Amino acid sequence: MRAESTSFIPDTFTSYAAVGDSFTEGVGDPGPDGTFVGWADRLAVLLDDRMPEHTFRYANLAVRGKLLDQVVADQVPLAKELGPDFVTFCAGGNDIIRPGTDPDEVAERFERAVVDLTSSVGTVMVTTGFDTRGVPVLKHLRGKIATYNGHVRAIADRYGCPVLDLWSLKTIQDRRAWDGDRLHLSAEGHTRVALRAAQVLGLEIPADPDQPWPPEPPRGTLEVRRDDINWAREYLVPWFGRRLRGESSGDHVEAKGSVDPYTVRMHIESAS
Repeated sequence: MRAESTSFIPDTFTSYAAVGDSFTEGVGDPGPDGTFVGWADRLAVLLDDRMPEHTFRYANLAVRGKLLDQVVADQVPLAKELGPDFVTFCAGGNDIIRPGTDPDEVAERFERAVVDLTSSVGTVMVTTGFDTRGVPVLKHLRGKIATYNGHVRAIADRYGCPVLDLWSLKTIQDRRAWDGDRLHLSAEGHTRVALRAAQVLGLEIPADPDQPWPPEPPRGTLEVRRDDINWAREYLVPWFGRRLRGESSGDHVEAKGSVDPYTVRMHIESAS
């Protein structure tokens, strides 16, 4: 299903602030200096391309591992202080994957934050969760995520927010769209999300996020099993360990803050 292109007057966007967790920080899409790029930074480049050189302001406030209330307490006030024309707000996913959380209750807190943001800044884009049927450790949460997504879409309707619908972006269900940890997007996955976000805003885009992946040779059962064992050892066990210790991947991590889209563009070009 192709996203509908609805114009939200991106030509008037002179500033952008990205709010969220690891997805928005760009985990899985490292630049040449080790700093993550990610879909939000890539979207900033596409928005910057429409402006006179060095006039577009962009800040990425996202930090990996953050829960909704932490995003609202730490990042939303900064976004409001910056007063951008455009904000992307993606939060709640880390809450939803935690045992015992209620997607209805999380959505109520999400809506309060959307009300706060839309009353203080320009256009606010919200984001649904991924379809996790192909993610081994998260596929059992598919119904819970779908429930939360329904709330996000309804909230967007109430407050006139564009929706970056990740559930319907089928091309990121390919394993090549994901990093080795199977929890974060790869560089190509982040690229496709940035293109879809730009498409939702009504921008002309340089490539189609729905473009099919090239065929790849079939994988044997032994190869798949070996990959699963290596993944569990390298990523799944440490992930569960952090949960048991009450630790977050975002502990002691600071947000990127103000980012020059020109620098992001140089990183992207050097990696291509």
